[in-house]
Amino acid sequence: MGTGATIEQILHRIGHHGRVAADVETLFALHRAWRNAVPYENLDIQLGRPILLDAEALFDKLVRRRRGGYCYEQNAGLAMLLRLAGFQVTMVEAAVLRAARGEETWGNHNALLVDLDGGRWLADAGIGDGFIQPLPMREGPHTQRGLTYRLERLDPDTWRLHHHPGGTIASYDFRLQPREIADFATRSREMSTSPTSAYVTTLMAARPSAEQTLVLLSRTLRRLGADASTAHTITDVDEFARTLATHFLVPLDDLGPDGVAHLWHRTGAQDDLWRARVRNADAPGWTGETTRGA
Repeated sequence: MGTGATIEQILHRIGHHGRVAADVETLFALHRAWRNAVPYENLDIQLGRPILLDAEALFDKLVRRRRGGYCYEQNAGLAMLLRLAGFQVTMVEAAVLRAARGEETWGNHNALLVDLDGGRWLADAGIGDGFIQPLPMREGPHTQRGLTYRLERLDPDTWRLHHHPGGTIASYDFRLQPREIADFATRSREMSTSPTSAYVTTLMAARPSAEQTLVLLSRTLRRLGADASTAHTITDVDEFARTLATHFLVPLDDLGPDGVAHLWHRTGAQDDLWRARVRNADAPGWTGETTRGA
């Protein structure tokens, strides 16, 4: 891997203290611990920093500096951990909202397939309010924390994940052919720098908490769960800083001396923008569908 990364460093980062073996119990535990400890966030994009997908840069950001990232970063980091733990992991190309937007969405997401004891599992840390534990690659419904996801096989090489009702996306498709993280570099550069990309126009962060998932869009904090979705508007920069540090575990020092102030300033106009998108959205319970993908 060329990073000097050790599994002990990553396990310490995610707070996993149990046994590690290439079995289902460990797979579930590591996936769950990663989701809980490594926030989904696009703060570097908001600060104008480049998104680097090489192994050393990912290890430095996600492990040493204890930051989070968006889909490409998240799943490359999770793949690193699972491979160090002895799992057979395949990274694959995915397409968020392909059902609605068509073929141009291919490559706007990545996901992981884990082969274990003759079975296969879908792993993914790159959807902010996604599943906490891997899903068995089996058609039909799969329920976690009172939320139901559904897998559908579209053709021999293509599957669709239907997100839980009320989630931040409706679905994503994925292909079974192996890909490398370098294959996503061009699309990541586009999505992290284009003025029309939602990752540039909207600050995003998400992290599961107990039976809910916390989702931050600009200055609006939502709590998504099986029972309800509630929203709260952050009113000042101090509350904004506390929210990033406490709810999303962001080490504020890593954002730079003026990082929080810069993000707070940017999110003012952003909040008005995504609220307008909500008002114009067709789907009931919309929480950010138009902010996913380029």
